[in-house]
Amino acid sequence: MTLAEQIREIAAGYPQSRSAVLPALRLAQEQHGWLSPDALREVADALDLTPAYCQSVASFYDMFHMKPVGRHLVEVCTNISCALVGAQQVLEAFESELGVKTGETTADGEVTLRALECAGGCGWGTVVAIDHRYREPVRAEDVPTIVSELHDA
Repeated sequence: MTLAEQIREIAAGYPQSRSAVLPALRLAQEQHGWLSPDALREVADALDLTPAYCQSVASFYDMFHMKPVGRHLVEVCTNISCALVGAQQVLEAFESELGVKTGETTADGEVTLRALECAGGCGWGTVVAIDHRYREPVRAEDVPTIVSELHDA
């Protein structure tokens, strides 16, 4: 089944096709790895929307990737609960270990580092999502081991 067919199938469960834009964007990202202009156009065409509308929705949410990401995605929660227990130091440790700044991907394309506004694990900070799996609590001194595990995976 093509992406367009899958999107139309999802949209059939909604009163208006545009209501299916979030699950359609998620599906497109799963298939393409990120939401390229072509992927946005596919979603738009399947839902009878404009690519600009799809891009405006996708760019609002940090769960959608508007540029390519690495094979591994490391996301550090920086909300107040995690910030109070060292999120900035954890983020800086990842930057140092990976040799990139937040929002960048390593030169080999293996790891993308991102900051999250909230991971929802406020009682267990600092929360770090690695390939969408939470690790908590993470301290700056844990980062070299985590990065080593990423390179071994």
